[in-house]
Amino acid sequence: MIQLKDRSAGGWYFCTSLQLLGFDKLVICRLVARTDDRPRQQVITRMSTMSYFNLAALDAASLNRDPFDHLVVPGFLTAEGLTAANRDYPEISTAGNKDLEALHYGPGFRALIEELNSPAFVGRIAAKFGINLDNAITTITVRKFCEASDGNIHTDHWSKLITVLVYFNADWADNGGQLRLLRSASDIENYAAEVAPIGGTLLAFRRSDHSWHGHKQFIGERRMLQMNFVKPSRMARYTQQIDRLSTRVMKRIARLVQ
Repeated sequence: MIQLKDRSAGGWYFCTSLQLLGFDKLVICRLVARTDDRPRQQVITRMSTMSYFNLAALDAASLNRDPFDHLVVPGFLTAEGLTAANRDYPEISTAGNKDLEALHYGPGFRALIEELNSPAFVGRIAAKFGINLDNAITTITVRKFCEASDGNIHTDHWSKLITVLVYFNADWADNGGQLRLLRSASDIENYAAEVAPIGGTLLAFRRSDHSWHGHKQFIGERRMLQMNFVKPSRMARYTQQIDRLSTRVMKRIARLVQ
């Protein structure tokens, strides 16, 4: 019998540690407290598997080569997963990508993060792009708002191997803020694909010297999570951090001169 220390007054508890027993997905456990005078413990009386991800949609998605390796998966998040993630979305009040470690968020969003780091998801991304990610470093940032300086054309830092974006907005009607995968470093209109940041959509691409992407200006709420698989070297990680710091400084200067 598996026993857990009491963490709540009863109800549902996400037992993701049971992946060690061979479960691929999140496991939901119904917990019942003891009624005698012994130290309170919780005993699993029912379990079922639940995933926030539509892995079948990811499996079915084709890898596109134009203008660089990428795949788009609408409906990657289940309806339940999108609702839970938005309910417990991190508390963010300013524009820009925020380091996950510095944010406060609830259990629904935490469950999403844990599933992103699961072998079931990482293995599928590796297989889609034909790349070994076993030793890659993963970084996660989260965004809630866009400002005028966002969306400039870039390729991502050289230290990155694969970029994964997951979107959370309920709908999207604006022409701005839709990520374009570009054939040019200078022309935002020369694009092969455009992805609206509609809730549940996943976009993943291989970083290269020509993985140009950007979007037209949008100011407002644009919920997005970015997961990067980074080259496993100290120099790669260090230079990425320096580059991000430089970007933040430049954005602060831009705000001051607006």
